[in-house]
Formats: sequence, structure tokens, C-alpha cells
Amino acid sequence: MPILEQINADLTSAMKEKKEAELSTLRLLRSALKNKQIDLMRELKEEDVLAVIKTQIKQLKDALLSFETAARVDLADKTKVELLVLEKYLPAEMSDEDLEKTIRAALSEVGISSKVDMGKAMGAVMKAVAGQASGNRVKEMLEKTLV
Repeated sequence: MPILEQINADLTSAMKEKKEAELSTLRLLRSALKNKQIDLMRELKEEDVLAVIKTQIKQLKDALLSFETAARVDLADKTKVELLVLEKYLPAEMSDEDLEKTIRAALSEVGISSKVDMGKAMGAVMKAVAGQASGNRVKEMLEKTLV
């Protein structure tokens, strides 16, 4: 089932089961998806939907950090629940071994072997992992791999 259909089905389910936290999170997500669709002036593709979800997650993680720094436990707990709701729509993370293999294959494909070309390497590897690993994980693994 496409992600957008799954989100709509989960939204309906949350309404019926009166799950307020999940319902508000999914409504915000659907609103962000609709805004993205308006910006692009076309129907959203799977990668567009994933990009919006990742953006929402990044915003929530930033907010969570701020709430924890300010000792706002109530808001931090609410944000953690929202993160759990959104993270279930992301594809499974790549294992470290698979990520390392993918990085080595991408580097050999573009012919990069030193940290001098770190930017080019990041671009090539991020295309290769296709959203199955976070940019921070890729960067850390690349720094270990490149000399």
C-alpha cells in the first residue's frame, strides 16, 4: 500500500479509536503533504511523501532538543509520541554492514578515495542509499571509510 494511502487509513483509524495524539500528528502531516502538493503543482510521488515526513521528523527532533533543554517534560513527552507516529512511515534503516557495502560500491563507481572529495562522495552515497540511512550515519561511515 502506498504511504499516502496508509497515512489516510491510519488517520481514519485514529479518528474511530479516538487516539488524540496520533490524530493530531497525522492531521499535521496531511496538511504538510497538501502544502507540498500545492507547491509542486502535481500529485505527490512516494519520494515526495518521504521527504515531507523526514522534514517533519527533523523539526520534531529539533523541538524535542529545545524542550529537553528548557526542562519542559510535558512538551518533550508529547513530541516523543509524535515522533513515534511519524517514524513508522519511514523505510527500515540499513544495517551498518549493508551501509558500508553501499558506500564502498558508490565510491568505487565515482572513483573517490580521499576526504578531499567528501562533498561529491556524500552526494553519490546519499543517492545510493535512497533514504534508507540518515545523512549523519552516512557522513560518519564515510569519514571512517575515506582516508
